[in-house]
Amino acid sequence: MRTRVPISWAKDQALLIGVVLTVVVAAIAAVGPLLIGMDANVPNYGAKLRPPSAEHWLGTDQYGRDQAARLMVGLRRSILSALIVLAGSMTVSLLVGVLAGLSPRWIDSLLGRVIDVLLAVPSLVLALAIVGLLGPGYANLLLALIVSSWAADARLARSLTMDLSHRPYITAARLSGVGTVGIALRHIVPAVVPRLSVVATLRLGGIVVSLAGLSFLGLGVQQPDAELGAMLGDARKFLTAAPWLLLVPATAILLMTTAANLIADGLHRRTAVRGRQ
Repeated sequence: MRTRVPISWAKDQALLIGVVLTVVVAAIAAVGPLLIGMDANVPNYGAKLRPPSAEHWLGTDQYGRDQAARLMVGLRRSILSALIVLAGSMTVSLLVGVLAGLSPRWIDSLLGRVIDVLLAVPSLVLALAIVGLLGPGYANLLLALIVSSWAADARLARSLTMDLSHRPYITAARLSGVGTVGIALRHIVPAVVPRLSVVATLRLGGIVVSLAGLSFLGLGVQQPDAELGAMLGDARKFLTAAPWLLLVPATAILLMTTAANLIADGLHRRTAVRGRQ
């Protein structure tokens, strides 16, 4: 008989730190712009490249725009973008994986080849190629990252679906006249989603970095809109004259990726412990 080991959120310090960091970053992104009271996109050429002060908490950029206001708007956009990419890639992964796992062998084989081809190309390289074809832009960047990041999770969803499809209760459902779509919606999807969600969150930190990296190259959000990667790209020209322009978005990206990785690792550990109980 296995002993059930209680899992305490308070004792999982890494997960707790990740949650606290996430709450702090989300609160800054949500409430910060209201506290600053400045438009992040309005230039003030009389206040260019000013260091941090009481008036401008994090200084100003080369156009005189308040860096704190742009940071908070950029945080909001980066968080929303990462969640959109994660949700989009999970949706595609779930649909393709469940379809492959429940379909005839030739459809499963065809979808498997597509997944293999996508996994053979590094996701960032594939995203760069897609943005190169579609052109720079925020929507194109999100689409490129979704297309380039769903394949690995689809393989997991397929494997889980094939395992579940041989369970006795699935066989009983088939014998009782439930169709393939009904089995997928009632039994397969509810069982696959929790496991897939935990695994997908492991990629959240990488998604944040990919978003920032492609925006750094000028392929994502365009001026004058604020985004952390784009802010880094602008700051490289003023590394010596105004180092705060680089430090502010870089620190924000570091905090976001750290929080995402801590939460993902914590959830993965908890899921693994429950699986052994």
